[in-house]
Amino acid sequence: MAFENLSGKLRDVFKNLRGKGRLTEKDVKAALREVKLALLEADVNFKICKDFISRVSEKAVGTDVLEGLNPAQQVIKIVNDELVELMGTTRANLTYSSKTPTVFMMAGLQGAGKTTTTGKLAAQMKHKGKRPLLAACDVYRPAAIKQLQVVGAAYDIPVFEKGISNPVEIAKEAVEYAKAHGNDVVIVDTAGRLHIDEELMEELVNIKEEVRPQEILLVIDAMTGQDAVNVAQTFNDRLGIDGVIITKMDGDTRGGAALSVRAVTGKPIKFVGMGEKLEDLEPFHPDRMASRILGMGDVLSLIERAQNAYDEKEAMELEKKLKAQEFDLNDFLTQLQQIKKMGPLKDLMKMLPGIGGKIDLDAVNIDDNATKHVEAIIQSMTKQERANPDILNGSRKRRIAKGCGRSIQEVNKLLKQFSDMKKMMKQFGDMTKGGKRKFKFPF
Repeated sequence: MAFENLSGKLRDVFKNLRGKGRLTEKDVKAALREVKLALLEADVNFKICKDFISRVSEKAVGTDVLEGLNPAQQVIKIVNDELVELMGTTRANLTYSSKTPTVFMMAGLQGAGKTTTTGKLAAQMKHKGKRPLLAACDVYRPAAIKQLQVVGAAYDIPVFEKGISNPVEIAKEAVEYAKAHGNDVVIVDTAGRLHIDEELMEELVNIKEEVRPQEILLVIDAMTGQDAVNVAQTFNDRLGIDGVIITKMDGDTRGGAALSVRAVTGKPIKFVGMGEKLEDLEPFHPDRMASRILGMGDVLSLIERAQNAYDEKEAMELEKKLKAQEFDLNDFLTQLQQIKKMGPLKDLMKMLPGIGGKIDLDAVNIDDNATKHVEAIIQSMTKQERANPDILNGSRKRRIAKGCGRSIQEVNKLLKQFSDMKKMMKQFGDMTKGGKRKFKFPF
């Protein structure tokens, strides 16, 4: 995950600061030297890093901080505030034109994940009630049009294409097609290059002049490193971009692009790509990202993931079953599958305050395959067995274990955990009956 190395190094720096009862100016400057090195190793642009440390130092060595009741916490707060300022202070939403269709133009170098991101963006718009149309204007890369069609089909979104012809004319005709067919959004997937060249820029400028996009979104690969700054600056100078989408933030990247691009271009980061799934294109919140980087969790994003993963109707039905003590292994399996939609357990734990900053989760063995094993065991049972686990005798357990390739001990362990969970739910149910707490703690 991006920023893991940076987070770890900052965690160590602040741990040392917290270990000192009082701070001197020398302590703060020594800590900030370590912060500077950590930022540079994370591929943050040198000039941006230098300015960042200068601003933090100016605020952190003041009398109010050094003589405060908890100077270490105040220094951490200053670093947090400056990180938020560096990345844009507030969430920047997409804007829509009052006149339909609203046109969004995607730009970026080849390999940045532009076409996939275009599909995800369109799918999210569709989920919000829009009727997007994708325009295939990358006529140079082999199979680019086919790739956009595959992405569009995956999300049931129409694609306008005219084969290998003039991209400017394709974009223009796509807008006319959208007007005639009731599509209120057109997302233009433009061509990329392995590097920036004049021919590419000229074509993008021509498309911009022809379709007058509401927003031009630059897609940047987080693995580009410090060169992302040069890419963003060049595209902004020639096109006048309105926002940035950073992809592959889930990979083993240093993440410096997210801290540098906004400062260089002055344009907000609007989304970050955290994986291959639709929901992995996340809105970018500077304050939440700063909190993650400093190991202070990100509860709001965790809640949003849960809301996206859980179906409200199913949740209400589950609540009824819990109250009526009718929760069975079918329901347990459904809950496991919904938790999986939220992402790897290690990533979810990092969003919890007090865990990401105090525990090195990379050193903790969190096995996401464990949930797969549980799923396999439950899926090896018959409908009757899932609904009533009490009927599981020795021969049934042997059959289940053989069917899913797990041991009888694992089957017994799952059944014990499920039984304990049902008992706990019954206790909490008894506590809340009639609005009075009936359950008594043994201490």
